[in-house]
Amino acid sequence: MSRDKQTYRDLMTREFALWAVVALASKAPVAMAPLALVFLSRGAHGGYTLGATLASAYVLGEVVGAPLLGARLARSRMRPQLALGLLGGALSFGALPLARDAPPVVLVGLAFLAGAAPAACPGGVRSLLTRLVEEPLVPRALSAEATLTQLTWAAAPALVVLLALQVHPGAPLALGAVLAAVAGLLVLRLPEPPAAGDGATAKVRMTRTLWSGWPVYLTSAAAMAMLATAELVLPALLEDRDLPVGWAGPLLAAFALASALGAFCYGLRSWPGSVAAQSLVFLTLTAGCVTLIAFLPGLPGVALGLILAGVFQSGVMVTRNLSLRERLPEEAHASAYSVMYAVQGIGYSLTATLSAVALEAASPAAAILGGVAVTVLITAASAVAERRSTPVARPAAPDRRTPV
Repeated sequence: MSRDKQTYRDLMTREFALWAVVALASKAPVAMAPLALVFLSRGAHGGYTLGATLASAYVLGEVVGAPLLGARLARSRMRPQLALGLLGGALSFGALPLARDAPPVVLVGLAFLAGAAPAACPGGVRSLLTRLVEEPLVPRALSAEATLTQLTWAAAPALVVLLALQVHPGAPLALGAVLAAVAGLLVLRLPEPPAAGDGATAKVRMTRTLWSGWPVYLTSAAAMAMLATAELVLPALLEDRDLPVGWAGPLLAAFALASALGAFCYGLRSWPGSVAAQSLVFLTLTAGCVTLIAFLPGLPGVALGLILAGVFQSGVMVTRNLSLRERLPEEAHASAYSVMYAVQGIGYSLTATLSAVALEAASPAAAILGGVAVTVLITAASAVAERRSTPVARPAAPDRRTPV
């Protein structure tokens, strides 16, 4: 069956449905965690300051855990490792509400563990997905994953606020614990076809293999820098233009929904050019749309820029994953996805810091333009590096129709 004739309907198998449940149950706690940690501390000693510290510790746990634990996924079967990571995250999520009145150092440690324990799961679960489907369906499978991710991120803030205010401040974290535990148990039921390969990675050390994907990681960091610029400067921009700051939530939800729509549309057909070229085009278009936010007047102008940026941002997400698959052998995919996840967290965190500094020295519009300029420079450097570097050879993909 040719790639052009295959559609999303071809993904609708029992294995894909089970994978979707695992992906949703594992992504939701990640999407809920930072805001849930803020609400957990809101009425406790330390208040919002402690909440921000816990959220930072959680992100730091993800950044540290993703490459360290992700590198182990290539050495043995992934499912048991992913299950242990998710169950460890579930225990940490569940312990946080129970330890709400504990010393801050205890809460910071639990938040770090909640981020670190399941940090390899996004990369591992994505790698399992690409092994479950035939090679021509991989772009659509990754588009479906991006759609699911953005829908989860769109719904998570509202769910956290509802549970924290109407049920209990620790309720969002308790729900995250339950979902992570469910994902940990169900991931063991997923088939795990063997990675393609004939010992190619045995001849090239895994560290060197993973490092060869650094131009892709760099572009991913640029994409997250763009996202951080749009998200973190938005409240200040609305306030600077005498618009209600409360619109920040609906606008960011619209951004996430637009990203989900864009990811779905990307998978509807094949697109001209290499995935590396597509990624650079999408990232450039995203930068242009974020720039519009700084110039278009009023709430409609900000909304238009964000929605268009969301549509193109999803294209960056999907094409970066496809580009990484082209550059590295399949045995390294799960580890490489985890490294990319960590680099994205670093890009987001650094941009958050730079945005805070920029807002102290300039207007919100200038801060947005500065973030766009940094992203464009990183993108250009990545494009040159990707053109000059040599991908590690990929062995042929095996037949996925009879998973082991």
